[in-house]
Amino acid sequence: MIKIGVIIRGKYGNRLIDAIKLKPNFKLFIAKIPKELPDFIEDPDEFLDEINFNFDVFKAEIIISYALHPDINLEIAEIAGMKNVNALIITKGESLFGELEKISKKYGIFIEVDSICCSIKERPETKKFTQYFGTPAFKIKTDKDKIIKVEVVRCAPCGATEHVANNLIGVSIKDAPSKAGLLCQHYPCYAVRGIKKGIHESAEIHKQAMIDALSNEKS
Repeated sequence: MIKIGVIIRGKYGNRLIDAIKLKPNFKLFIAKIPKELPDFIEDPDEFLDEINFNFDVFKAEIIISYALHPDINLEIAEIAGMKNVNALIITKGESLFGELEKISKKYGIFIEVDSICCSIKERPETKKFTQYFGTPAFKIKTDKDKIIKVEVVRCAPCGATEHVANNLIGVSIKDAPSKAGLLCQHYPCYAVRGIKKGIHESAEIHKQAMIDALSNEKS
């Protein structure tokens, strides 16, 4: 049984919870953070007590935090380290790299920060999670120049990869990579839009995943 903790804030993290619930070999721990938070939280430890934070989430082997707040994420990292959590994945915490590295070294906990959920790489410390969720991977079957079957080997935590796979049947091999990227952009993803990264990076990742799948199918 794989023990996974998810810290959600508002709408962020709920899709991952829905996806994990479909996996019979996962034991899920959930903690909630209020949607509206002050810009600065002076005493995050007291704040977590005040909001009745579910500290059972630290019973997990791997925690994914969608807290999206620097003070809260640093406190989560500190507690995770003290509770001997194996790994912590933080979404959108790039500004915390230096402080998180100190916590990682202090407690020996693996900490990864990703700007978008479909860029989570498979690493030894998080393999129990990333063999199912993270950077997308497909397995496909083709007939002549058409795609006739798409299997999701690894899905982006938001579910975008399943959406892409469900809409590629019958698409030509030539158009499949660009179609995969376009479908990802049409999915109601929470990645930032209007810049070169964000949703555009997610689209490029899914496009490359389809290129890789086509290459593997030919070989």
